[in-house]
Parts: sequence; structure tokens; C-alpha cells
Amino acid sequence: MRFFETIFLEQSELFLDSLDKKVVEKILYVIDLAEQTKDPKLFKKLNKNIWEFRILFSGLQLRLLAFGDTSKETKSLVVTTHGFIKKTDKVPIRELKKAEQIRSIYLNN
Repeated sequence: MRFFETIFLEQSELFLDSLDKKVVEKILYVIDLAEQTKDPKLFKKLNKNIWEFRILFSGLQLRLLAFGDTSKETKSLVVTTHGFIKKTDKVPIRELKKAEQIRSIYLNN
């Protein structure tokens, strides 16, 4: 059973395209697993609107930020905004702001 379906916006796809194939495979595996479980180690809420997919690969902490789209009457939809390699303990404020801006643009279209 899947709790939600994930789609990738352009900036997420560009981030994935910039990575090695093995890293992308791991990211897609974690997203697939997160869709089937409610594990905060894989998919964690950061604030009221933004969530993060949490991926660890060969010492790299990769993050894909996302938000929920409940405008559809079908299954829950999670929309990834963009990705980055996390270098500090906390998610940088600029990354959260970027995710919020992308969310606003998406929801207004």
C-alpha cells in the first residue's frame, strides 16, 4: 500500500540529472520506501508546509524538499521542489525559503 505518490518538479529533476547514476538509484529507492511506510528517518516534516526526503549515500547527506498537493481528489500527491547536498546539521533557511517559493508558484498555477 502506498500512502502517497511523488512527482518531481523541474529543479528536482535538474538536481537528479547532476548526480551519479548510483546516487539517483538510492534516492529513488528511498522515495519508493517512504511512499510505503511512515518512517520519519526517510521523510520528515520540517515546517507547516515543507517536508524532506532524507538520503544518506557514501557519507553524503542528500535532501529533496517537498510539499503536499491536496487539490487532487485522487491519492495524496507529494511534489518535490528541489534537492541539495546537506553540509550542516540543520536545513539552511535559504533552502526552506526556496521550497516555499516554488510551492507558492506551483499552487498559484
